[in-house]
Amino acid sequence: MISKTIKATVLGSIILFASCKEEQKTEDKSMTENILLQEWTGPYQGVPAFDKMNVADVKEAVEKGMELQLQEIDAIANNDEAPTFKNTIVAMESAGKALDRVFTYYGILSSNMSSPEFREVQAELAPKLSEFRSKISQNEKLFQRIKAVYEASQKSPLEPQEQRVVDLTYKQFEMNGANLDAEKKKRYAEINKELSTLYTKFSNNVLHDEENYVTYLTKDQLGGLSDGFKKSAAKIAADKGKEGMYAITNTRSSMDPFLTYSTERELRKQVWENYYSRGDNGDEYDNNQIIAEILKLRKERVGLLGYDNYAEWRLQDRMAKNPENAMDLMLKVWSASTARVKEEVADMQAVANELGDNITIEPWDYRYYAEKVRKKKYDLDSDEVKQYLQLDKLTEAMFFVAGEIFNYKFTPVKEGSVPVFHEDVKVWEVTDKDSGKHIGLWYLDPYAREGKRSGAWATTYRSSTTFEGQTNVLASNNSNFVKPAPGEAVLVSWDDATTFFHEFGHALHFFAADVKYPTLQGGVRDYTEFQSQLLERWLSTDKVINQFLVHHETGKPIPAELVEKIKKAATFNQGFGTTEYLASALIDMKLHLADPTNIDIDQFERETLDELGMPKELPMRHRTPHFGHVFSGEGYATAYYGYMWADVLTSDASEAFKEAPDGFYDKAVADKLVKYLFAPRNAMDPAEAYRLFRGRDAKIEALMRDRGFPVPKN
Repeated sequence: MISKTIKATVLGSIILFASCKEEQKTEDKSMTENILLQEWTGPYQGVPAFDKMNVADVKEAVEKGMELQLQEIDAIANNDEAPTFKNTIVAMESAGKALDRVFTYYGILSSNMSSPEFREVQAELAPKLSEFRSKISQNEKLFQRIKAVYEASQKSPLEPQEQRVVDLTYKQFEMNGANLDAEKKKRYAEINKELSTLYTKFSNNVLHDEENYVTYLTKDQLGGLSDGFKKSAAKIAADKGKEGMYAITNTRSSMDPFLTYSTERELRKQVWENYYSRGDNGDEYDNNQIIAEILKLRKERVGLLGYDNYAEWRLQDRMAKNPENAMDLMLKVWSASTARVKEEVADMQAVANELGDNITIEPWDYRYYAEKVRKKKYDLDSDEVKQYLQLDKLTEAMFFVAGEIFNYKFTPVKEGSVPVFHEDVKVWEVTDKDSGKHIGLWYLDPYAREGKRSGAWATTYRSSTTFEGQTNVLASNNSNFVKPAPGEAVLVSWDDATTFFHEFGHALHFFAADVKYPTLQGGVRDYTEFQSQLLERWLSTDKVINQFLVHHETGKPIPAELVEKIKKAATFNQGFGTTEYLASALIDMKLHLADPTNIDIDQFERETLDELGMPKELPMRHRTPHFGHVFSGEGYATAYYGYMWADVLTSDASEAFKEAPDGFYDKAVADKLVKYLFAPRNAMDPAEAYRLFRGRDAKIEALMRDRGFPVPKN
């Protein structure tokens, strides 16, 4: 709710709040001239003017949007009428439209199109935005109205979605210090302001290291690399002014295949060190001291509210409820995953010895020798599989699944009819297959480029609500695939294809939402990954494999024997995948449970991993100095465990489909999936929603079976 109230106000309300005609003219002029503030026009209920956005407009737009938002909030807080759901909660739900539009552009400029100029503006705005949020969350009159509506609803409950909005709104204000005295509120706001600056600096430091640590190869250093990868690397190098060389960028999409296939061990070590040292190079872009300050401030802030540690405060409204439950789940899986790593390393060392390589497995060797073990044990060559994993065909496969399960149809929009922020971005219209009803637009930004943050993510530019009339959905998926040379197909690994499906699952969650109020679009962090993780499962269904996994040159479908090898190897390397993830999740939790006084981040990371028995042959998925999930904001702070929590739900829900007559395409189970697990978003308690789908709570046994780990007896 607090994040929602960053959003601004409606143009009609602006005029009501103007104290004189001159102020009204100034505001009208600002709204007219600054494209970022303007209402969206054009087809599909209006779309963002991405083709007209400019960094120079950002500061003015954000500041004006905040000013207008605060005027509207003040009007709600100072309303002379007795507080009601309509004049308080609904009024707040309606607030924020202009600044919401601004932040659509802001998000693109931050994540997809960052530049030194934007980062300067971002750094300047961070503390101002923090002050703005505090002015809302600490508005005493506003909170008293919210509290009055909340207390009245406890005696006379509202209809379910209304009650859920009231409960969530009150809880968020309470968790963010609304009940504190004046002195503590002041310090609470000061801490948030300091943190906002640290989060921005952390993110920009990581982005700096991603952009500036590039490994350039010569022609004689390309051993083991595929032709497609070499062509892409050559193009990237040429674009960077290094014609005739080959660039390995400091992103996962470039690092991962290089470490898997390159025969140049010293170069593998260099690329590995570049990637895992982001934010940890002992220079002006080093993040260790920033993290220490963040931890101290977070602990001090929740201390003002009476909590012993940040994790205790954060998890109270999550499915886990407390850090003990989250730790219990992680440690149950940890011992099985690290035991599997020992087996995997033994297999890899044996292969290295057979080849006469005379090495001891190090972290930069893991992917390389794991691939050789895969070939030996399962006769499965990942590069052979990639020949059948074309990005375009995978996109078609996702559309097929969306049609089968959600009854959606995706149709490309005419190029130029919807503005985009980069030529690589493509747009599709989403409609109901039977009725033709318009649902929204799907934007895809698939390729890595300078200024784009690493990884893959999904977001919305507009979500579906009905409280002021039905709105359509504008959703996007963003990836960092290496852009191919002209005329070449984009071939991806099985892991990258899985991630592509995962992020599309988030988009389908946006499209399927059937909620009345904006607040109910929010997610519960250890639940919101469940729906997207579940969608990954359709990639390996026969209908997808048989129709969409075709060879990029011959067009022939993937051979049945290769499919069988893929399925047999489904639990291969689960030790690596599970352990590298859990190491990050455990460090996240333990950092926030520890005393941050005089904490040395590098030392804490090393010692904690030693205590856990972290295998030396692999790293954390996200080392602390570049752990953006946790330290570029608070979305996943003490919540990175949520992927594992969600995966328990995923594995359990998958078994519901496996048990059904038509498997993953069973209509009855699919209907329940959409009705209870996708459409409600946060309109009902996640645990209740899951029980309505499954008839019971999820069980960890399904997760252990999925990963090929021993199933606990109790």
